[in-house]
Amino acid sequence: MRVFTVLGPTQSGKSTLVEAIARLDGRPTTFDIGGTVHLHGFDYLGEPWCAIDVDGGGDCLAQVGPAMAISDAAVVVVPPDPEAAVLSAPYLRLVEEAGIPCFLFINRMDSPNGRIRDIIASLQSYCSHHITLRQVPIREGEQIVGAVDLISERAWKYQDGQPSALIELPASAQDREQEARTELLETLSDFDDNLLEQLIEDKQPPSSELYDLAAQVLQHHQLIPACLGAASHGNGLTRLMKALRHEAPEFSIAADRDMADDAARAITGFADVKKHIGKITVLRGLGAGVVAHEPLAGETVGSLTALDAKTQIPSLEAGQIGLAVKSDHLKPGLICESSSASELPEWAQARPPSHRQLVTPLHERDDVRLSNALSRLAEIDPGLTLSQDEATGHAVLGSQGPQHMRRVAAKLAEDFGIEIETGPVETAYRETIQKTVEHHHRHRKQSGGAGQFADVLVKMQPMPRGAGFQFDETVKGGAVPRNYIPAVANGAEEALAEGPEGFPVVDVKVTLLDGKHHNVDSSDFAFRTAGKAAVREALPTAKPVVLQPILRAEIHVPSAFVGDLVPTISTLQGQVLGFENNPDAPGWEIFNALLPAVAEDELHRSLASISRGTGWVRLNFDHYEELRGPSPKAAREKVATA
Repeated sequence: MRVFTVLGPTQSGKSTLVEAIARLDGRPTTFDIGGTVHLHGFDYLGEPWCAIDVDGGGDCLAQVGPAMAISDAAVVVVPPDPEAAVLSAPYLRLVEEAGIPCFLFINRMDSPNGRIRDIIASLQSYCSHHITLRQVPIREGEQIVGAVDLISERAWKYQDGQPSALIELPASAQDREQEARTELLETLSDFDDNLLEQLIEDKQPPSSELYDLAAQVLQHHQLIPACLGAASHGNGLTRLMKALRHEAPEFSIAADRDMADDAARAITGFADVKKHIGKITVLRGLGAGVVAHEPLAGETVGSLTALDAKTQIPSLEAGQIGLAVKSDHLKPGLICESSSASELPEWAQARPPSHRQLVTPLHERDDVRLSNALSRLAEIDPGLTLSQDEATGHAVLGSQGPQHMRRVAAKLAEDFGIEIETGPVETAYRETIQKTVEHHHRHRKQSGGAGQFADVLVKMQPMPRGAGFQFDETVKGGAVPRNYIPAVANGAEEALAEGPEGFPVVDVKVTLLDGKHHNVDSSDFAFRTAGKAAVREALPTAKPVVLQPILRAEIHVPSAFVGDLVPTISTLQGQVLGFENNPDAPGWEIFNALLPAVAEDELHRSLASISRGTGWVRLNFDHYEELRGPSPKAAREKVATA
């Protein structure tokens, strides 16, 4: 089976292209994963094929890596507009990181918004590999009516909904065809000395040799060829499929991409949970393949089916794509051997989540079911992360964007019968003190029987950022017996769990200076209570301040948008640290900044708007610093009284 992934920005006509190609068979098989990945199985010239269509947009980029991992080649569909080239930048970057052979398909050539050479030049800004045209358009006035293949030099006229018709090369296209063919041959000659000699000697190389050379450089991912067409009219489909059939690597070559060793038996691409069926995992066989009900990744695999999820198959051979049903131990993005499994390379991993929300069940009775359902979804969706909020204990779900979160909510409702509510994740503020204070507290209680007595004198002093909580004692003469001192420390630490503003107090040292005890009424409980009360009463007099968490942001963005980031970071009360060209991604910049954690959500929204959905950011905690302006408590009270 030959497999290729089709990628491209939203509204590029990518899905239209895949559906039109699959219809060439007349009886395609389609399987849907989570509403974002669509597998189309079809036959082409007697061979089985599978086209993987990954929805466009940043919310779906997490699925691109696994899709390419189980594919032999990729097709990036781009709009016919130089200004829209930047929208294809994330896909071109992922293709180059994966090292997968790739074709460009410039779609909607029936209504281009620019010259082909300008479109290629704009796309080239985001590729380290040279993009070379394999076709040039045939024009009648301003309308494109066909294309010329630059290797065979055959001219084809488009026919709406039908295969293109072979025609004589129009005189109006001859000069452009010769110019583009010369560029193509000179580019190919960089990889073949024999072709270089023929060009020097003004010999015309045979088309068969050129096709073989084109296949060779594509399989080594040395060039990215560009084809033309209009998928909605069926134009350019045959030329693209022939290029994939003759030039893209077959599975035996494509499987050797430094991902797996000889013992590997399968790659898991995607997984989904279907109502009334259970977990389904998409597999592509490697090596000895997969046999139903035999070990894979350390446990027994369930039944195997074809892409229709109905036809049972006894095994999955190398190169074949199928579905493993109810194999709960399998998850996406694994290279599986019989007894173990390993993760796919870094290029296939999802980017950090850009949208974090607290998730709670609408009905309290669903609390346990929601926890189990979220765990299952996080396991099958590489774009999701699941954690727990420190303050509330509720689940925190990280997704690739608002649309991704809406899809998760819909799946919880439809497949698990759970309705949810979402809300923002509260910023993890802290408090500290700025002044050293001493405070005395006596705890005394008598209520019949044994009483409670503990007397403590404590000193609180500020510590450097990051020092945490420290406890010391300078008690002399046994005023507080040694066995009670740990109880004072425990009480002090308990008091610091919530400061005057309601946040944990950090970077404080508490010293027990002196105290008194009673031979009968003193106890661990009494001294813990006294220590807690002493610290709690001392806090308001120690000049408490609120600390806000500061994040270090590493923003990856196309160079065209860097200028707009500077005022955005300033607006978010952040600090620009600098930016530089990304050495591994042409046309991209790495922009470094510090900004308050409270601005995290706004940063994601602003970045999506500024970069038209192409940029992404990696955030890490850097340090705490004093909050300037109104405290969170005062802000809440102002909102409550408004």
